[in-house]
Amino acid sequence: MRRASPRGRRDRASPCAHAAPADADNRENVRCSWPRLVKPNPSLREQDFLSSASLHPPPRTYTHTAHPPPRIPALHAWRNRLYPPTNPRKIRLVPSAPHNFPITPPPAPAPNSTRVKAIHGWRRALLFPLGLILRAWSASLRFEASPAALRLLSKSDQPVAFVLWHNRLILTSEIFRRYRRGRTVYGLVSASKDGAWLSAFFSLVGIRTVRGSSSQLGREAVNALVEVMRAGHDIGITPDGPRGPLYEFKAGGLIVARRVHAPLLLLGASFESAWQLRSWDRFYLPKPFSRVFLRCEWIPTAALHDRDQAAQTLRARLLAMNSDATSARTSHEPVV
Repeated sequence: MRRASPRGRRDRASPCAHAAPADADNRENVRCSWPRLVKPNPSLREQDFLSSASLHPPPRTYTHTAHPPPRIPALHAWRNRLYPPTNPRKIRLVPSAPHNFPITPPPAPAPNSTRVKAIHGWRRALLFPLGLILRAWSASLRFEASPAALRLLSKSDQPVAFVLWHNRLILTSEIFRRYRRGRTVYGLVSASKDGAWLSAFFSLVGIRTVRGSSSQLGREAVNALVEVMRAGHDIGITPDGPRGPLYEFKAGGLIVARRVHAPLLLLGASFESAWQLRSWDRFYLPKPFSRVFLRCEWIPTAALHDRDQAAQTLRARLLAMNSDATSARTSHEPVV
């Protein structure tokens, strides 16, 4: 009489009955299993490796403990390297660092570090009409200069550092548009939020900027201006800017020209009719369709050997080229 199976079903003939030992007395207690490949005994070297691996198992922890990292087929592995997934459900989990591994925190920013501010989007779009107005305003001005001054303004075989007072800065873009076509001028603008507005406005009228000042990112700005001149572009220098005092020539404005061995071009201007703003530099706004008298003087590189002495000499020449400069501090003409 055959014994019933634990589940109340008849025992079927096992397809692997030949795997049972031939000398087994009780065949009913023999468990049937499919034939499997059995790995032979490991060698001595493998035993040492397995024992060392069991004593010191490599720590393997995951940032997401709910599920192990999914396996990605080798056929699509290159896609993850070229195009990293952005969906958090499809991001491949990477084993995190072990607990005993020292984690170095990111370096803290310096307390005096300055981030360059910029204007984008609709704020920059607000300046676009002002840029068009300034272009039309400058195009209506009538420039008058001597033939020698015109030759100096049109000389474009080497990069030049233009030097003019801060209150005549409005003439720079129109001078380059008329007399120095094909050349680009760079100016130094502060890295602050106010400088961001000024930089965006300059870009609309054709002047490129390098962000920085004597107090913020000064060394980086000087190095950037040096690279600009070495690339063959012109720069503009206002020796009494950005905060004055009025008509005071700062010797730091000659650092870039002395390092690149570039000549200077002093630029003076007198206005037939103009308004003056209530600012520290009494900024000039020439009236539309008025005449502007330009004066230029070429300063070779050899004259900049002594920086302090050169600063005093250049200040005297700039004051002589601008008729209102000598009496600016004692003038009582009305301003608007």
